[in-house]
Amino acid sequence: MARASADSVLSLQDQRLVAALQCDGRVTAERAARILGLSAATVRRRLHALGADGTVRVVISPVARPRNGGSAGALFLRIRVLRGKLDTIVAALAAREDIPFIDVSTAGDEIFAVARTEPGSRDPLVFRQLPSTQAVTSLESATVLHVFRLTSEWRHDVLTAPEREALSPPDPSAGAPGSPGPYGIDTDPLEQSLIDALTPDARLPAAALAASTGHAETTVRRRIAQLAAQSRLITQVLVDPHRLGLPIEAKLMLHVAPDHLATAGQAMADHPSVHGAFATSGPSNLHAAAYFPDLAALYGFLSRDLIGLGITQVETAIVSRAVQRMPFRGAAVSERTR
Repeated sequence: MARASADSVLSLQDQRLVAALQCDGRVTAERAARILGLSAATVRRRLHALGADGTVRVVISPVARPRNGGSAGALFLRIRVLRGKLDTIVAALAAREDIPFIDVSTAGDEIFAVARTEPGSRDPLVFRQLPSTQAVTSLESATVLHVFRLTSEWRHDVLTAPEREALSPPDPSAGAPGSPGPYGIDTDPLEQSLIDALTPDARLPAAALAASTGHAETTVRRRIAQLAAQSRLITQVLVDPHRLGLPIEAKLMLHVAPDHLATAGQAMADHPSVHGAFATSGPSNLHAAAYFPDLAALYGFLSRDLIGLGITQVETAIVSRAVQRMPFRGAAVSERTR
């Protein structure tokens, strides 16, 4: 009974609250209630319940969108292993701090992972460690060249456009060269202490932050407001997509004609199902990841939504198990294990 409850789909009201947190991880109960047409007491109660049982966590995202969508300093890894050795390799990868994401496909011998690395470097994991592991039968790597959409930017499609706009804080870095942005301003020690305190729980109130960092509460409130206004406090909502009625996750490896790459990448980023889209090196020059309610929706995406984008080949892999999502550096968190 406990497992059935843990895997059950959230009510529409709770899903809308999750979507509100995706727009603004520190949104107040009063503001969310006003925009969503609920009472503040209901919002406070449901947000507390969702957080208390671990259904939803709001953390500071470790990755902000690079300026002009440039490289995120990451490699996509596709690792095939001997059957019977998959769990051993997965455990070894999960123990590494430079591997924030690990998925296992339904093939049963295939691992998809993301490795943080310096662009252009000879990463020891790729060049030495994995190739010398007897359990690894093949290894493909692709460098991220351009970011179209990050997971932290994905929004569950249960809000109206006006609701989403009203919940989202203004982005001063959008379309304004030289505007403050995640990579545009150095973080001073006070701000860094606040970010560190918020990293595992981005919804900590100002009073708790003041107590943990030793700064005056008025100072904390002012600096948090400043960080948010400058788009330097990027939050991410961790929630099992099964609970949102999205049990199918697909990895898409797309071959796109060069003159269509930017258009196809933006189309992926704009699609409500896609939670990650990246231009990469290699023959599959566009990688995407998407959530769907069922296989019929995935088929519709492949057969209808990709038409006219200059895509010449698509390879689709369905994720059977999301082993690791690392919302913050140095702490591996299992988002879901099935």
